[in-house]
Amino acid sequence: MVAALNETLLDESRVPAVIADVQALIDAEVSDKSGASGLALKGGYGAVKKVGPSIVPDAIEGLLPAFVTKLEPYWQAFTASGEAGFSEYLVARGDEVADSLLGVTDERIEGSDRGAVKKVYSSLRPSAKKNVIEALPRLGALVQKHAN
Repeated sequence: MVAALNETLLDESRVPAVIADVQALIDAEVSDKSGASGLALKGGYGAVKKVGPSIVPDAIEGLLPAFVTKLEPYWQAFTASGEAGFSEYLVARGDEVADSLLGVTDERIEGSDRGAVKKVYSSLRPSAKKNVIEALPRLGALVQKHAN
């Protein structure tokens, strides 16, 4: 049987490398965005990083266990399928995987008592799904790298 992702990705010895790779993934995805929405995303992301250089890695660390839990069924099904690449497996199920992953942030926002944060999140949520789908090739490669 293949090891569960929480046994590999969340292993204490691997967490710093996983967090660093997730941050690099986010940086690359933001950098790749173009047009007016890309410019806005780059500006907002840059502003967040300037406010506190630890905000992004701290957020990744805090959300990582929940994201790993959401990815686990896909990982187990992928390993049983005999397919070669987790990236391709995720991309083929893009809408479903994106909704599952965004469920983590949806739950976090739902539990917030900050109305302004909820309003901003709800306005960004539709484009967030598109961005998550676009990130699935990199995410699949990252998971496969650290899970093997």
